[in-house]
Amino acid sequence: MKVCLFGGTFNPPHVGHLIIGETVRELENFDKMIFIPAFIPPHKDESDISAVVERLTMLRLCLDKNEKFELSDVEIKRETISYTIETIRELKSRYNLDRNHIYFLMGSDSLLEFHQWKNHEEILSECKVLVAARPGFRSSQISTAILSKVRFTNVPQIEVSSSQIRERIRRGLTVRYMVPDRVWEYIQRKGLYR
Repeated sequence: MKVCLFGGTFNPPHVGHLIIGETVRELENFDKMIFIPAFIPPHKDESDISAVVERLTMLRLCLDKNEKFELSDVEIKRETISYTIETIRELKSRYNLDRNHIYFLMGSDSLLEFHQWKNHEEILSECKVLVAARPGFRSSQISTAILSKVRFTNVPQIEVSSSQIRERIRRGLTVRYMVPDRVWEYIQRKGLYR
């Protein structure tokens, strides 16, 4: 089995996450894309993060129609700051995978901060790291030591982000079509991000 881990806050999950996940899964011929919502991301402001149950519910609504997508609550169950190295090791063990069969997908915005991640060198030795380039990214901003150990993957350039969605909702603007319909309905019903 060959799997790819796709971590994030997913606050909220949006069509960009799904399109990137499906594109990478097809390009790399992964058996599973495992979406892993963080309990507390170490590099984000906690005050702007929705409750775990809401993020999990929205992600389930996004993923339940695709048998190649899976949701893992491994970081949620830890109930502490989510460190990628711990997640990779736990899922490698759970699925009995070696380094050549487990990948970690990150956006190029995360790659800019990757040198600050806990045990980032060990992440590079425990799995293969794929990077989805975001608009405006320049690889010259990354050390050659890291660049030599990651691989960029071609994904559609989708100009939508969770922060943009939250801001639009705060301003009373629609986010329909930026999130799957079921997520849009859930956000409206729960009055999220107001």
